[in-house]
Amino acid sequence: MKKLSLIILISFFINACNSQKKRALIGETKYQQELNSSYKDASESPLTKRDLKNFKGLDFFPVDSSYIVIASLTPTIDAPVFEMKTTTDRRPLYKEYGVINFTVNGKDSELTVYQDQSLDRDKKYDDYLFLPFTDHTSGNESYGGGRYMDIFISDISSNNKVLLNFNNTYNPYCAYNPKYSCPITPRKNHLDLEIKAGVKAFKKH
Repeated sequence: MKKLSLIILISFFINACNSQKKRALIGETKYQQELNSSYKDASESPLTKRDLKNFKGLDFFPVDSSYIVIASLTPTIDAPVFEMKTTTDRRPLYKEYGVINFTVNGKDSELTVYQDQSLDRDKKYDDYLFLPFTDHTSGNESYGGGRYMDIFISDISSNNKVLLNFNNTYNPYCAYNPKYSCPITPRKNHLDLEIKAGVKAFKKH
């Protein structure tokens, strides 16, 4: 009886340890951990079945505080709604929300921020602004189609200042699976420098 109790106890601890390993989130920051957790979840992951099976975690540039900057936003007045090109025939409706100016690693830079105008857009995204960009790492260390950053209207201050954290940039789903339709980064949103922050290019299996 004692032997049986000991076996049950050992099995309990082994299962508990395995459960902890399964729950362990890989990542240097909370953002990275949450992103890895969502990509590991088959119900929401953009990964192919093959890549999901071998998924251990996304590859990130080292977190670098120099890529966290305050930007000035100039709203675009009466911006027209336009069809944004994507990797498929889909043409979602967007309009320019404004232009942001900032300095990163000593270089003055500018990017255009967009707002989704599609009628079928989920209302929970009303606070979201879309910031796609490419840089000199695109196609090498990072995904060739560029990376995205989410900005929230509610985070823009009364004097039109907004925090940009390039450590929290991510790849479009097309970087992982060709079945997705992703907005193509406009040419004017190319940064003439390297942004060594955020998610790196994904190595498919």
